[in-house]
Amino acid sequence: MTEDDKFLGAFETCTLPFEQWHHREHIRVAYLYLCRYPLETAMAKMRSGLKALNMVHQVPEALDRGYHETLTMAWMHLVHCTLCEFGPGETADVFMDKQAQLLSKRALLLFYSRDRIMSLEAKHGFVEPDLTPLPQSRKSVKLPSQVTE
Repeated sequence: MTEDDKFLGAFETCTLPFEQWHHREHIRVAYLYLCRYPLETAMAKMRSGLKALNMVHQVPEALDRGYHETLTMAWMHLVHCTLCEFGPGETADVFMDKQAQLLSKRALLLFYSRDRIMSLEAKHGFVEPDLTPLPQSRKSVKLPSQVTE
């Protein structure tokens, strides 16, 4: 079992310590799901996993806390597009180190105004960007480890 498998297992069983759950770890989970599943399945797994982890760690729901649909889905989209364009790394850490733009928490502000991304509407449902569309890859990624469901 690889370190990536152990990490994803800890996410899925909600045993990741809350103090070790940061932006990089969110991107790591997104990448690992996108390497294993088609986009829609990966998005659903990320959504349910984040909600479960927040529940276990008793994260309060507020505009700036708890699960945020637009933030989650926009990041999934950016990781997916990056994976399509540049391909996977040997590990999630290698991928993220090569794609450091994904590690900037402010990257979504290239696409969304702060008011739009921090709105109640964006928290509860996906909203499209108001500054510029999210990037689209002309390539598709089909990895041997992807499971079709």
